[in-house]
Formats: sequence, structure tokens, C-alpha cells
Amino acid sequence: MTISGSLDKALAGAFTRPIPKSAGAQVRYLVKQHHGSTRDVAELLGVSQRTVERYVKDQIKKPRADLAARMAAEVTKRWQPQVRAKAKKAAATTDGIIIATRARFGFTAAAGTTDDARMRHLTLALPPTHAARLFDAQEQGAGEQQLQRITADALGEVYFRDSGRRAHGLDVEYTDVEHIEFEL
Repeated sequence: MTISGSLDKALAGAFTRPIPKSAGAQVRYLVKQHHGSTRDVAELLGVSQRTVERYVKDQIKKPRADLAARMAAEVTKRWQPQVRAKAKKAAATTDGIIIATRARFGFTAAAGTTDDARMRHLTLALPPTHAARLFDAQEQGAGEQQLQRITADALGEVYFRDSGRRAHGLDVEYTDVEHIEFEL
């Protein structure tokens, strides 16, 4: 899973109601979010406008697996925006965010230290400042590499440098991400 996808999944955990289950309800929600434009929803989902109209009228009930996944993903992106914003604000100001990851960590450090990269599994709480940086970068459209660099900086600061109490000047390399999961 990507860092951006994992952040979205963490925010989805804050929802107070589940997303609509049926394909028709999902498409109707998307049409409503696009101010009634079936054309915009058709472009978004990569189907014809007529297909969207059929879903709206419940003339088609079972989408293909790939289309069902796209519909659910697009609804989830837009679902409960106020709840999502409140969860982001709480994580960025008071609560922070928990990260669980398995990846290869390497270091650039002072001479005489071991800097060989190795796989580690870490689960730790990131303070609100790091959560805010991640959410801000994601909101501004940062790519996966930039989010990975921000995550590496956060892990380096919190875990390896112990919030500035040790390993001064240690630069953390975060690569070969096998697993990453965030939790609010």
C-alpha cells in the first residue's frame, strides 16, 4: 500500500457512517457531488454517460469488479468531508498519528557507526507536527517519493534521534516499504 493510500484509509476509519453499499447509491452520491453532472461522473469512472444514467436509475445493479472498486474509492474520497477534516485537524494539532511499517532503513551518520541498511518493523506514535506535515503534503498533491521523505524524516526524528536527545546529524533512508499503515 502507498503512503497516500494508507493516510486515506486512516481517515476513513474516522467515518461515523459507512459509505453507500449498492452501486446505484454510490453513483447517485457521486452525481450529487458533481452537481448533477452525469458526464463528469462518467469521465471520473471511465464509463459512458449512458452507463452512469443506468446506474442512477438502478437499471444496472452489478458492476464489473474493477468498476466497483473505482466507484467505492471515489465515494470514499468524498464521503463525510467534515468528519475527515475534523480527524485531520485533531491529528495535526493534538493527537498525532500512529504508524506501523516494515521497511528497509539505512543511515548516513558519523564515521565509525554501522550504516548498513536492514529491514525493521516499527510501530510508534508520531507527534502532531509530523502528522500535519504528512496531511499538508498529501493535500497539496505531493508524490509518493515526497511523502516517503517526510515519513523518513518523522521516523528519524522520533525513533532514531529520540526527539533530538541522541544521534545528532543522523540522516535516515527509508526504502523498500513492504507494509505501511497509519491509525488516528
